[in-house]
Amino acid sequence: MIEILSTDRCIACDICVKACPANVFEATQDGVPVIARQQDCQTCFLCEIYCPVDALYVSPIAEPSAIPEEADLAASGLLGSYARALGWRRGKAAGADQDPTFRLAGQV
Repeated sequence: MIEILSTDRCIACDICVKACPANVFEATQDGVPVIARQQDCQTCFLCEIYCPVDALYVSPIAEPSAIPEEADLAASGLLGSYARALGWRRGKAAGADQDPTFRLAGQV
């Protein structure tokens, strides 16, 4: 479930607002979106994956939990950690030719 949207890191791009299939976020006049409907979060991690500045933390637990301290999450590297675990890194070169399923299809 979405737990943290760091207003310090957020660049007000609204990508999380657009990426969320459950309409959890709401755009605001000052630019930084808010978590408006946390209970609707499906724990899909799309907001965290697409955030270009690692301003979000989605807990792998699908139930509301004690909200972690943002400073602790930042210090431990958990902000944006799901995207990094998937191999999504900003500025990473494309690598479909290295995908084993691509090679199995006889395309290389």
